[in-house]
Amino acid sequence: MWLALAGAILVEVVATLSLRASDGFRKKAWIVPVVSGYLLSFYLLWVSLGLGMPVGIAYGVWSASGVALVAVLARFLFKEPLTWMMGAGIALIVGGVLTIEMVGVVR
Repeated sequence: MWLALAGAILVEVVATLSLRASDGFRKKAWIVPVVSGYLLSFYLLWVSLGLGMPVGIAYGVWSASGVALVAVLARFLFKEPLTWMMGAGIALIVGGVLTIEMVGVVR
């Protein structure tokens, strides 16, 4: 289930970065990676839920990890800003995901 979730995260990040690279779909070659990436990502998320992962943990890890990875990778790929405040936000995201995960483990 964790492997499916990791796949969902990675594919979603690639799809989101492809969306940015498409320049508002003005670059038509990016349509297939965007659409297929999001479809595959939702499928893998569905698989992880079907294997017994709680939706609160799966969605929290999926969305938070996606936000953090896209912000960091967009800095290098597209020269987008990554300020110290954004870094602090990413650290809070990581802390939040870890907190959610620990609550799931303790119960």
